[in-house]
Amino acid sequence: MTRSITSRLFKFLPWLALAAIVFATVSPIRLRPQDFASVDVDRAGAFAVMALLFVLAYPRQWLLCALLLMLGAGGIELLQFLSPSRHAHLDDAAVKAAGAAIGCLVGLMANRTISRFRQPATA
Repeated sequence: MTRSITSRLFKFLPWLALAAIVFATVSPIRLRPQDFASVDVDRAGAFAVMALLFVLAYPRQWLLCALLLMLGAGGIELLQFLSPSRHAHLDDAAVKAAGAAIGCLVGLMANRTISRFRQPATA
């Protein structure tokens, strides 16, 4: 039962991250979270974490996750046209897509490492 709850949590977290990114992207600029990192680091970092969570939650679909998240970076950027205080830029989408790619690669490496520990040692 504990594994089922953990599995559900791991499948919920990436979708929560996606919702937070969409909110931060589409909401008025004054509602955007502020921190000390540059805007590009924020963008890439958010997409890397989200992609990592998706690949960890769906390890067999890592390639599909990578493709959808990198394409989705452009789609999410285009959502900024819905907000009058925001402006979509191709270079922002590229930074987000690069973050997604990095997150997917880290997730793939993590899944491969985890699977090695789960496999029984052969005599």
